Amino acid sequence: MQTLIEHARTFPAALSERREEFARLANGQRPQALFISCSDSRVIPSMFTGARPGDLFELRTAGNIVPRYRTQAGACGVAGSLEFAVEALGVPDIVVCGHSHCGAVQGLVREQGVASMPLVGRWLAWAGHRPEADGTARAQGPAEAQGSAPDLVAVTQQHVLTQLEHLRSYPFVARRLAAGQLRLHAWYYTVETGAVQAWKPASGAFQAL
Repeated sequence: MQTLIEHARTFPAALSERREEFARLANGQRPQALFISCSDSRVIPSMFTGARPGDLFELRTAGNIVPRYRTQAGACGVAGSLEFAVEALGVPDIVVCGHSHCGAVQGLVREQGVASMPLVGRWLAWAGHRPEADGTARAQGPAEAQGSAPDLVAVTQQHVLTQLEHLRSYPFVARRLAAGQLRLHAWYYTVETGAVQAWKPASGAFQAL
């Protein structure tokens, strides 16, 4: 923690040559995209996208989960952030980015792993799917698991596609999509290599950007 404190203390001085850039940010934001990613500390969107301050409106949740739209739902931080990004900021693109070694996806596959964390278990229920531990009874995805153990890459990629479907259930998202004012993207980030793949509907697979 101390290293974080020290960096925060010296940060204003480090920005001495970028004062004009940051002064412009004080006048408002016009991000290029809403970027929905996992809360995992190993996933830093600005690092692998090269985004500068003001480029990304970030929404980070455990497992990059986007609950399906509910008309009678109470206040929800995810839904509120999504509505603000689309309606107030008018983002032209939304990226849902999953990643390798995701603890939330592992919790979906192996429920016993979150048995001692009931709040986590309830949150994972909003994922919209729960793959079977043997990998044989989950919803079909871009690739199918083989053998007795689940293919966590395929499961994670299917999980990302499911969250895209959840996004489409929000009326303001559906409206912008129909008007051609919004695009949805599914990405998969590999922690150990930094490689990013995107879902290509034409090929029905995740491929390198």
